[in-house]
Amino acid sequence: MNDRRALAMLLHDTADRAIRYLEELEHRSVQASAAGLAGLARLQTPLPEGPREPADVLAQLDEIGSPATMASAGGRFFGFVIGGSVPAALAANWLATAWDQNAGLRVASPIAAALEDVALGWLVDLLSLPPGTGGGFVTCATTANVAGLAAARHALLAREGWDVEARGLFGAPSITVVVGDEVHTSLLKALALLGFGRERVVRVPVDGRGRIRADALPPLAGPTIVCLQAGNVNTGAFDPALEVVAVARKARAWVHVDGAFGLWAAASPLRAPLLAGFEGADSWATDAHKWLNVPYDSGLVFCRDPEHLRRALSAGGAYLVQGEAREPYQYTPDFSRRARGADVWAALASLGRRGVADMVERTCGHAARFAAGLAAAGYELLNDVALNQVLVSFGEAAVTRRVAAAVQADGTCWCGTTEWQGRTAMRISVSSWATTEEDVERSLAAILAAASQARRG
Repeated sequence: MNDRRALAMLLHDTADRAIRYLEELEHRSVQASAAGLAGLARLQTPLPEGPREPADVLAQLDEIGSPATMASAGGRFFGFVIGGSVPAALAANWLATAWDQNAGLRVASPIAAALEDVALGWLVDLLSLPPGTGGGFVTCATTANVAGLAAARHALLAREGWDVEARGLFGAPSITVVVGDEVHTSLLKALALLGFGRERVVRVPVDGRGRIRADALPPLAGPTIVCLQAGNVNTGAFDPALEVVAVARKARAWVHVDGAFGLWAAASPLRAPLLAGFEGADSWATDAHKWLNVPYDSGLVFCRDPEHLRRALSAGGAYLVQGEAREPYQYTPDFSRRARGADVWAALASLGRRGVADMVERTCGHAARFAAGLAAAGYELLNDVALNQVLVSFGEAAVTRRVAAAVQADGTCWCGTTEWQGRTAMRISVSSWATTEEDVERSLAAILAAASQARRG
């Protein structure tokens, strides 16, 4: 589109439609309606033979797409661990998309690189990571796990005199990987992608909250990676990092932390003690699109010694104009990518230290209210609600599944189910800045009504 006026009109139309969508979230079903899902069939058409007006394409996308979305941008979506988008981050995302920057090289986007530099410094401070820690902006915690574990692989094999980036894993010294029995599937996926395998790991028993048992650690010897969780995806519990890191340090093992959402607890003075010892790790993975509430997709990898991360992930090329300053692509698996650092910078710049802490505390408080209301009604909580995750059983597995299905169909809120140490539970994850006390009370009433009906049925 070469007509600037037409482009401006299109973008104004886009903004109007997006604003209307966000304003309607409070009044619509959280789950996509049956009519909205049925409307997706209208997308199944042959590829158009010729051009169409962009305004018509946008209208079709809005009219078909918006009713078929999950209202996860609102305040009553409690499935998985999905945050919303704080206003400044959403606005920055729109502007950065208009910039259309390739954030891989500093010369290709000075602003993207500068925003990453500043945001990384803020994040290291906010999350109480060791001074000098470096990092990269990736798509998600899975990719952050890949990057952090790649740094571990590089460092451990370099210590053995093996250049894994040049020579690969064929004939390389073996690396032992230790995980807890409650290891998240994303970390296992990362291990598989790096050639470690899902089944070659050494699994350590966990306690009733899903925390790795330090007393059950195997003897550590030779090149070893110990993987810890900061925030179990079901219970929100944290592995005992103080004890485990002390053992790992004596064995010269690398400690990697999967902190997809739990790492953000460090921002809250009240929750920070849960992370005692995690600062002693070597690498950390987290998501910004979870508890920092920036738009998808946005993950973060941190490495105590950024040189290990750089050596594991960088590549060369005569045409690549590189300077002495940090080159963003050297710290991520991808090369060309969007300027997601703009979203993170905007969230942090708008919220500040107290704002992030308040967001963590408010959501934890909402989770505690859910737990109290469910317990008062006589239903069984399956976890200590010390963070933002709630597990509740409504009796037999079939009854709990019926309750969850009824809640989803009702549309007031959305909660999923999970299996926790042999029990079926409904899982409530409170991660959105947009959730209010009114949202919690409306949702709690809907859950209790569904539970009462399911138990009578």
